Amino acid sequence: MSDQPSAVAPPTGVEPDLAHHGDAEATAGLIDLAVNVRRARPPAWLADPIAATLTDLARYPDPAPARAAVAARHRRHPNEVLLTAGAAEAFVLIAQALRGVHRPVVVHPQFTEPEAALRAVGHPVERVLLDAADDFRLDPSRVPADADLVMIGNPTNPTSVLHPAQTVAALARPGRVLVVDEAFADTTIATGHPGEPESLAERRDLPGLLVVRSLTKTWGLAGLRIGYLLGTPELLSRLAAVQPLWAVSTPALAAASACASAVAVQAERAIAADLAADREHLVARLTDLPGVRVVGRPASAFVLLHLPGATAVRAALRERGWAVRRGDTFPGLGPDWLRVAVRDRNTTDAFIDVLRETMEA
Repeated sequence: MSDQPSAVAPPTGVEPDLAHHGDAEATAGLIDLAVNVRRARPPAWLADPIAATLTDLARYPDPAPARAAVAARHRRHPNEVLLTAGAAEAFVLIAQALRGVHRPVVVHPQFTEPEAALRAVGHPVERVLLDAADDFRLDPSRVPADADLVMIGNPTNPTSVLHPAQTVAALARPGRVLVVDEAFADTTIATGHPGEPESLAERRDLPGLLVVRSLTKTWGLAGLRIGYLLGTPELLSRLAAVQPLWAVSTPALAAASACASAVAVQAERAIAADLAADREHLVARLTDLPGVRVVGRPASAFVLLHLPGATAVRAALRERGWAVRRGDTFPGLGPDWLRVAVRDRNTTDAFIDVLRETMEA
């Protein structure tokens, strides 16, 4: 056992609702800043291949072409790719296949489905809670040395923190499975870096690494359900053994192939650049509001903010037609936190006006 009392056991009081997600906030008639899915219409190079599959749905799905396309994108072998029905299915497969782990640790605050999936099959999950006072930065030494399953997001939902790849990689070691949720990696950008900064998707040298990816965010495919896992063939074969047959539909496979193309990657980088500019505008407007604190340096499609009385503010925003994501369902946060999706500047400006009026009311 580790002699470092750094892993925090679940509290004995009221537990966060791990099953709550942003779609529960974004009800009909509200302007949606609660869900982190990009709303733009899919481009023709994506929409057309998906539509073309609708005339051939009598055939069982064949994942081989899509698996090869995804592998080529990440400079891997096809047997290092497992296609899934979104990232959420990937977490279920991990929980089901790795029942033998003895000390699973989840680094929070982060997307709650990894922990929820582990708990659903009886894993006794421990939490390492990152500190807002330290901008939610990761210190690998806080993870117990004998943790044999570690799960972390990068960039992390809901904090929007992008951890350095070197820091995340330091969590890998023989005898441990390291799961890095990169569902939002394609939203990140850095000056002088041609690809996704801090991604481990192409790393084949780290023992026990599993990278979770999603195609639903940037490309607006949440309803189609498509994602994938990257890892060693041995590890992925264990996960594939508990995956239902034909888990990924033919239209979703077409989307995976299209989103792995050179055209898609180039478009993704342009979208990430535009997103960065819109995010800077949102952060600047938020920091102008008294009492609002944006923690750290957001790097993804959403911003986490601290606002005393956020529960009442969120309710008042709903009455005025705006949906934002509550923060108290994320372990390590509480009722004074809100997550806000990055949108275009006009939407942001309108939101800031309403938020200011709400706070002054």
